[in-house]
Amino acid sequence: MGLLAAQCERGLFQEVFPAQSAEEQLLELLAPGRPPLTAYCGFDPTADSLHVGHLLPVMALLHFQRAGHNVIAVVGGATARLGDPSGRERAREPLAAERVRAQARGLRAGLERLFENHRALFWGAGGERLGQAVLLDNSGWLGRQQLLDFLGGAGGRLRMGTLLSRQSCQARLRSPEGMSLAEFLYPALQAYDFLHLHQQHGCRVQVGGADQMGNIMSGYELVTKMTGTDVFGITVPLITSTTGDKLGKTAGNAVWLNREKTSPFELYQFFVRQQDNVVEKYLKLFTFLPLEEIDHIMEMHAKEPEKWGPQKRLAAEVTKLVHGREGLESAKRCTKALYYSSMEALEAMSDQELQELFKQAPSAELLLEPGMNILDLCRKANAIPDGPSGYQKITVGGVSINGIRVTDPETVLILGQHILKNGVSLLRIGKKNYYIIKWLQL
Repeated sequence: MGLLAAQCERGLFQEVFPAQSAEEQLLELLAPGRPPLTAYCGFDPTADSLHVGHLLPVMALLHFQRAGHNVIAVVGGATARLGDPSGRERAREPLAAERVRAQARGLRAGLERLFENHRALFWGAGGERLGQAVLLDNSGWLGRQQLLDFLGGAGGRLRMGTLLSRQSCQARLRSPEGMSLAEFLYPALQAYDFLHLHQQHGCRVQVGGADQMGNIMSGYELVTKMTGTDVFGITVPLITSTTGDKLGKTAGNAVWLNREKTSPFELYQFFVRQQDNVVEKYLKLFTFLPLEEIDHIMEMHAKEPEKWGPQKRLAAEVTKLVHGREGLESAKRCTKALYYSSMEALEAMSDQELQELFKQAPSAELLLEPGMNILDLCRKANAIPDGPSGYQKITVGGVSINGIRVTDPETVLILGQHILKNGVSLLRIGKKNYYIIKWLQL
């Protein structure tokens, strides 16, 4: 089965444009054994990290690579200065040039990590060609483009009626805020990206989210008018929350792919918590697992739903792609420590993992004094109030150390039980209040 048919079956390729020539030409161009094509996708650095909403366009590029085709990931260092109006009710806040450059570096690092993790951990096909992956920044060509040259060249080929008819444009023009010229010209600049990549790199396919179809159509129109070559657009589904909102920075529900913003544990848990009604779909979209294996996973799930097998496999595959093998192991350690009270997992955790797992938890550095007991520990950590109420908090079972409930305030602290081999104690007061204790000079 060719790439186009295979990814349409998985649901990753949602819409192909233009439909008629795609059926007649693209299907054949992407058939096994044909010369490699080049496909691209753009990512505007409106933040310094990719998020889960970006994963499906990246997955599309990776599937092109796996089929032997070449791919280009374009960081929109120029277009981010204008702001894409697609799907937005109001204009983006203007971004200063230096901020855009810094955020572009973050996006580039994230894209490089995804391509490298895929090559190292998911590509084991003996002898088959993995397509080339190139990262570019459109400020490299748009930043040098003279305004009059642009308007007289590309601007003369794009029709106002077509741009004005776009749904995103219509909605903004009817809004009280209206639409700026900068935003209106955004599709023209993205179209120019496609033209530049076609002329300089032979690119014939643009990939984007379902909300990018208007911009993709503008690119198709410009390239075909200026070169006479047939080019194509492919959209991938938008990932939404349970309330139907698009996942991303604007909606305030982004799950980031940068460890400093969303830890491997948090990413893992995001996918583990997916409901049964979407997990099969997500296995097809977010993983490289063969469809037969996904069918088997779902069959086993029907017999043993309490094991959450599909969710755990989905979470493992995505976390490994985003954070590598060590990131997945970190997520599993944190899961065991938090949800299964595993002392072994707690002892193996690094300081970084402890901070990621217990982000709001205060930490304290203490010296272990002879005869120091549980009451002393809780008071030195400022975890319980002074006086009888703090003492009673322990006796009624409201305190645990390293996942084990303690009820005798006078119990002397024991190395290997209350204090782990890595010199850490995890103190919990009540259900959710954690304190990280680091012991000095053990």
